[in-house]
Amino acid sequence: MKNDLIALLPRLRRFAASLTRSAVEADDLVQEACLRALARADQWDPTQPLDRWMFRITRNLWISEMRKRKVRMGEGQVPAEESPELVSIVTGEHAMEARQLRAQLAALPEDLSAILLAVSVEGYSYAEAAELFDIPLGTVMSRVHRARKALAKQIATPAGESL
Repeated sequence: MKNDLIALLPRLRRFAASLTRSAVEADDLVQEACLRALARADQWDPTQPLDRWMFRITRNLWISEMRKRKVRMGEGQVPAEESPELVSIVTGEHAMEARQLRAQLAALPEDLSAILLAVSVEGYSYAEAAELFDIPLGTVMSRVHRARKALAKQIATPAGESL
């Protein structure tokens, strides 16, 4: 399990970054998720994929953190455009396009962006994403469709114009 968990870290970090929209918070979230998984390794069913279990732990920890923040008030999120782990190409034009895409993803509601990234970037099927987020399959399909439609509309709208 530990070797599989180590191999899963880059994907888990990307997922955490999509939730937190902060590299620092994503690292903390992944660390907490790994600690939780190792402490509760006996709860993992080896017949099931480790990544689904880890993504669910990560998501649940983030939901708990967001609830805590509502109580504490005052802690914000770092904008996605300040999150360097989402950029892989560093040429001028590509960097600008990547920054714009991150900003457009950040502008989406969290429930839409997380589902879209799980399906489009991480490669989960709709059924797997439904299980991961503990929502009905139809809801996953609807959210992915709405997220893609919203991104397409943002991309089609020239800068400076309102939607």
